[in-house]
Amino acid sequence: MNPESKENRYLRIEEQLIGLLQKTRDPDARMATIVALLHHKFGYYFWTGFYFLRNGELTVKTYQGPLACQVLEKNKGVCWAGISQGRTIVVPDVHQFPGHIACDSRSNSEIVVPVKDQRGEIVGVLDVDSREPGAFDETDARHLQKIVSMIYTPCPSLSFS
Repeated sequence: MNPESKENRYLRIEEQLIGLLQKTRDPDARMATIVALLHHKFGYYFWTGFYFLRNGELTVKTYQGPLACQVLEKNKGVCWAGISQGRTIVVPDVHQFPGHIACDSRSNSEIVVPVKDQRGEIVGVLDVDSREPGAFDETDARHLQKIVSMIYTPCPSLSFS
């Protein structure tokens, strides 16, 4: 997908999500909507979902795509790196990432975006995998951060940061 098309698609998705997410404040319903919309609007998304911290474990929550690892080995892989570093991580080649957890060997690139609750604490991550090497870039990172911030926003809009 060319950069301009990608940017425009994310902008349309954000507008669509604003309308959809205003119908409920339930984070689980919002995450399910986000995952479904993203997964079906981008052809290069292979696995799209959330992992959440539960009793010190990173456990799968809502997702679409092939079967997921239910619990990720602690402090290993891209998702745990996103949690421990508190930032979005783009991995062009997962096979070169130290400690990568291969829930599905067909995955070649990945992006992980931390999810923060109403208090600003990291409670989980949005994890997106692609079969395509180098599928994710700064455009994905910027827009997915904005989309993830809508989960706990009382009334999502385009004006928040």
